[in-house]
Formats: sequence, C-alpha cells, structure tokens
Amino acid sequence: MCHKFPKALVGSIKRYRYGQVDIKLGVIMGIIAEVGVQVGIRFQKFIRDTWGDAGSNLYVSVAFVAVLVVVGSFVMRDAIKIMKSGGDTSKPVLAKKLQKIELWPMITFKRINLRISFWFLAPVALATGMLAATIAVGGFIGVPGLMYVIGVTSIVASATELVIAFVMGLGGTLLWAYYGMVDIRLTLLILAGSLFGVQLGAIGTTYVKDYMVKFVMATIMLIVAVSRFLAMPKYMNQLDITHIANSNVALMSKISYGIMVIALLVGAFIILYNLFKARSQEKRAYAAAASEA
Repeated sequence: MCHKFPKALVGSIKRYRYGQVDIKLGVIMGIIAEVGVQVGIRFQKFIRDTWGDAGSNLYVSVAFVAVLVVVGSFVMRDAIKIMKSGGDTSKPVLAKKLQKIELWPMITFKRINLRISFWFLAPVALATGMLAATIAVGGFIGVPGLMYVIGVTSIVASATELVIAFVMGLGGTLLWAYYGMVDIRLTLLILAGSLFGVQLGAIGTTYVKDYMVKFVMATIMLIVAVSRFLAMPKYMNQLDITHIANSNVALMSKISYGIMVIALLVGAFIILYNLFKARSQEKRAYAAAASEA
C-alpha cells in the first residue's frame, strides 16, 4: 500500500489529462474504501497475532486465489464475448438495473454521465478497501466492481481506481506504519521502478481497446492465482495442516515464483504489443491522409 498510493497519485494525474478519470467518483469511493481498509488491517493483524506469519501468509494466499479465480474468470468471459462480438461494449445488465433504482441519496457524476445510489457504491468501495488491506491489490475488486456494478467503461474504471488507491492507500499506510509493517527502503526501490511503468501504462490506455484492458487484467489474475495456489502448501506445512515433503514444497515455491514472473511479462507484452500496433496504424493513417492531401 505504501508504494502504491504515491504511484497511484502520479498515474491518476497522468490519466486525468487524457480524460479517463472521474475525481468525484474516485474520492467518494476512496473515503468509503478507507473504512474497509481499517477493518481489513485489524482482521489481518488478528490472524497474524493468533496464528503467526504462516497463518497470515496462508490467509493472504487463500484470499488471492479465491478472488482472482472468481473475478478473473468472469472478466475473461466478458472480454472474450466482446472480442467475438466485434468490440461491442454495451453497459452490463446489472449496472443498468441498479442505475434505474431511485434509492436516496442518489449521486450524479457529470464527467462520465452516470447517476447511481450511494448504497450501490458503498459495498464495492468497502470490498475494495478490505481487499487492499489484505493483499494490497484492491483493484482486483475495485475495477471489476466499477465496470459491472457501477457501469463505467474499463478504461475509466482502471483510471479512477488509481484515485481510490491513493485515498485509501494514504490512510492504510499510516496505520500499517504504526504497527511497524512498512519497509521504507523497499517501498522506495519499488516506487522508483514503477513510476516509469505508470507513465507508459497511461499512454498505453489511450491506444489499447477497452476489451483488451479486460483481457489483460483477467489473464494476469488467472496466472497469479495459479502462482499463489502453488505457494499455499508451504504455509500449510508450517501450520501442520499438511505434511508434504520439503523437497516438493521447495519445488512448488520455485514454480510459483516463475509463474508470477510469467504473469508480469505476459501482461506487459500484451499491452506493449497492442500499443505499438495501434501507433503503427495511426502513423499509416496519417501518412495516407497526407498523401491524399
């Protein structure tokens, strides 16, 4: 959370300039998500105090796998459906129904032409905060929630989630730091490298198609789910839940790490490939227009 919230600030400013961010939506959901963060941190601390590091690690891994498999499968199915339909990105049925329900207080977001009840925003924001406090990636719930429950496009969802991440990450970081769980040196190292990726990602979203964002997100989710699943036996052994041979556990841990690296590379490759492809098509279109003129 500590390395993500300043990175989220930079990314949200960059993508706001491209017209992809609804600040009002991000701030409202970020404040609500902060409540979820506080609850999640205390629950995480309770698990660690009760079952130690192994129990905490197992809890994080189980949460990772459960959320990533369920949400990733849903988003992947939706992305494939859109690709087969030729890029038709109509608003999800659930979001359409929720936007028609007049349940006070109603909130209007003029920038994205959306009006919805506060009581439909709150559960998505709370879940985002609790997940952020647990596995530090609330966007795995926040982005799909914004798309399928609130009804915004995947581009706006991924951009606005950065505002949510900044708001809830700032408060969450302060509380985690109070418990002595933040390593500033490690945070700065990760932040230094990721700021470049944030700039590149912001540019990429202006060229990559809406359904491709969903496809990349789902692909990474499902690959990472496999990685975390293979890491679970190590923690289960430490808690005496299972008694798998140490050599097998060590092998699964290595495979888990390798799969995690593959997930990052696959996601980066898909985005960069589509970015350069779109740029090439744009240049050819400009060249053709210039020759005709």
